[in-house]
Amino acid sequence: MKKGFSIQKTILAAGTLFTILIFTSCLKTNDNNNSNTPVAGLMAFNLSPDKSAIGIALSGNNLTNTALAYTNYTGGYLSIYPGTRSVVAYNAGSGTSFTASDFTFNEGKYYSLFVVGADTVYRNVVVNDGLDSLPSASGKAYIRYINAIPDSSQPLVTVSDNANSVISQNAPFASVSGFVAINPGNANIAINNNNNIQATRSITLEERKIYTILFAGIPGAADTARSVKIRYIENGKLKEDSAAQQGVSVTAPRSVKIN
Repeated sequence: MKKGFSIQKTILAAGTLFTILIFTSCLKTNDNNNSNTPVAGLMAFNLSPDKSAIGIALSGNNLTNTALAYTNYTGGYLSIYPGTRSVVAYNAGSGTSFTASDFTFNEGKYYSLFVVGADTVYRNVVVNDGLDSLPSASGKAYIRYINAIPDSSQPLVTVSDNANSVISQNAPFASVSGFVAINPGNANIAINNNNNIQATRSITLEERKIYTILFAGIPGAADTARSVKIRYIENGKLKEDSAAQQGVSVTAPRSVKIN
């Protein structure tokens, strides 16, 4: 049986509180308005510190109508056509593409696209998030990371709760870890190369919620807006009913700043 979950994100925009829910159902896609179409889910991030506003296109169709500023993302999983698609990131002002790749999206699966890099060297990092394989065991949250800091070093990434270390590994640029179970409550996160990449942060995790940690910024940057920081988002929340079917619902495309 497939695991069921809801995707949930609460944001504050223009003084109004929005709750974005992506839950189990049969949906339309963001590629057009046809209903009852097989879909996959895609969440996209701009983690390129020298790209102030980017667009994302899949096989020539825009993923959103809103440009993603640096450290912004789509705010949730958007439904797309499955199959092998060309994934293009382009400068929102000029429309000039700066990185492109092909990826195969499978029906009913959830994916993340991280646009990373700097100084003319960029790449699309697309991963299958595997949300349907996470057990909704009582008492656990789930966490992973991406190292989007453009640097040749392999800094040490550590993540621990109040009792245990759950991640301790060197992370090359553009690497994405798998989700690991962690106790809810305080999570202590650090990245360190004993030189120009050193950052720590503590966040509070909730039971059955799924989190992605984003290490981003330029090592040694004088501009604090682009210095190395630890950010995070909530991918969603596992449902207690593990027998529920999975799926996504359409959410309004938008650009949401990462925590």
